[in-house]
Amino acid sequence: MADPHAVETKAVPTSDAHQPPPEHEATLERRGANHNDGDADGDADADADADADADADADADADADADADQDMSYKDDEQPPLPFSKARCIALVATLTGASFLNTLSLQSVVIILPTIGDELSIPESRLQWIVSSYSLAFGCFLLLWGRIGDIYGKRLIFIGGSVWVAAVTAANAFVPNEIAFDLFRGLHGLGAAANVPTAIGILGVTFSPGRTKNYAFSTYSAGAPLGSVCGNLVSGLVAQYANWRWVFGVSAIMAISIAAAGFFVIPPPPPTVMQLCAGQKASLASVDWIGGALITIGLLLLLFALTEGNVVGWSAPYIPVLVVVSVLVIVGFYFWQRHLESKGQRAPVVKVSMFKNRRFTVVLLIMGVFFASFNNYVIFATYFFQQYQGLSPLQTMLRFIPTGVGGAIVAFIVAKLMDKVPTVFIMLTGTISMSIACLIFAVPIPPSTSYFAWGLPAMLLAVVGADTTWPSLTLFTSRALPPEEQAIGGALINAVGQLGRAIGLAIATAVQTAVMADQRGTNVEEVGGLKEGDGPTLVGIRAANWLSFGLGIVCLVLAPFAFRSLEIVGRAVQKRRPEAGGGEEGIMNEEIIETAQGLAESKPAAGR
Repeated sequence: MADPHAVETKAVPTSDAHQPPPEHEATLERRGANHNDGDADGDADADADADADADADADADADADADADQDMSYKDDEQPPLPFSKARCIALVATLTGASFLNTLSLQSVVIILPTIGDELSIPESRLQWIVSSYSLAFGCFLLLWGRIGDIYGKRLIFIGGSVWVAAVTAANAFVPNEIAFDLFRGLHGLGAAANVPTAIGILGVTFSPGRTKNYAFSTYSAGAPLGSVCGNLVSGLVAQYANWRWVFGVSAIMAISIAAAGFFVIPPPPPTVMQLCAGQKASLASVDWIGGALITIGLLLLLFALTEGNVVGWSAPYIPVLVVVSVLVIVGFYFWQRHLESKGQRAPVVKVSMFKNRRFTVVLLIMGVFFASFNNYVIFATYFFQQYQGLSPLQTMLRFIPTGVGGAIVAFIVAKLMDKVPTVFIMLTGTISMSIACLIFAVPIPPSTSYFAWGLPAMLLAVVGADTTWPSLTLFTSRALPPEEQAIGGALINAVGQLGRAIGLAIATAVQTAVMADQRGTNVEEVGGLKEGDGPTLVGIRAANWLSFGLGIVCLVLAPFAFRSLEIVGRAVQKRRPEAGGGEEGIMNEEIIETAQGLAESKPAAGR
């Protein structure tokens, strides 16, 4: 006889796919709401006291919630039911992973053909990096805004629309005749990628209940990035050698429109959006906070631009520190604006700053930024070592990175099998130690003539073990910590923090490398010169940057136990009893959706939100 508590809840009568995962009670938006609803119109001082009490008890609540999750776990090897057929689940995960795959492929495929593009479009070498940077800047700056738009207007709509947009502007990129237009369309490409990447994570989060299937889904998604990097190198190298370089963009456009078409058929129709449920009440409360969206987009744009440009023109350029200061002021202004909106309840903010009161959630985001600063530095300075110091061709360099793609797919499969059995802290420790050792191998004075298979290959495999164990652990925690209506903004947050970590980490590593090279050459940083083949100071500078990356990995190693308790298993299947409301499973979830809409329409938020 079936377990009476193992109820398969449905979001709306028309779709089984969007049953919300029975998240643990660390859900940041709802804690304390029921307790305080009756006092919403009470004394302001009492509300403030309740807020303070809720903040003080946040960690204790999270501990109790984690214990409750363990008690509510499925017995033995029992797993929650699939939202729909196995074939459709596989097709859905493959389609959404395509967003991660194509994002990395689009970035990496251009790197190989940069000299060819520069020659044909007469772009000076000093400005070639903007072909890559324009994409990265737009992608990183618009993630949060698109994440909030996806949560409000529907993740399916934004994912498909973003994929169609990527296909259109990528195809147009192949026909532009000059540098300015080329960089513009690369930026527009990043704008589309910023729409479909966070919504892909959000769709995975709301479609699959916590358990083995969700673990496989997130692990597969994490494997998309290294596979995209390897395939980007292969596609770019083969197309550039046997056809016109413009076909690199044609191939990407074909992939993007294929992802959009597949998404139309395999992503199920969503339940009513918050906008639809708020119609007739205070629908403006559920609309997008365009002021906040503009503030965070402008702030991130200025900061990422300054960090990118500082590595090119030097940090002594007077406008670089000015841009950094202005960007920080704009981001601080964004924070206070979001805090104001959340406290007054006049409009839903882009990011509810109250979620950062949960220390574990904040530490997870910190680990995400620091870890991917380390990982990104490793990839870049390993490329410098092979290409600039050893003098290898781009194709030879690409071959040395192939193990990261193949190994990434294997590691993702293994991690998915372990995530509902092994405490997450052990998986995180494995990932951070692996990443640290990979950086250490490139930092210690191993003779450069040593065979790649003796040290380069182990470092590549350790790096991908680090990335493909850490990323799914962090994203699963984020998905479990946020309610269904916040899943896309959660995906946007972790990607935005990762992008910011990459930019800041690379800026610091480049400064360290330049300072060490200047010291080795007996000159100042303005006159240090570039990387040279077989040059001693070049090698010492690359190793110094890898020592920094090693240190960043150790920081993540130290932080991991603060985010994940010793016996907590984030990937374990859990179920949550819900009181009957309105009769039947549909009534249960329809009530939850309506409560969400009503919560947005409240003129005064409940304490603890």
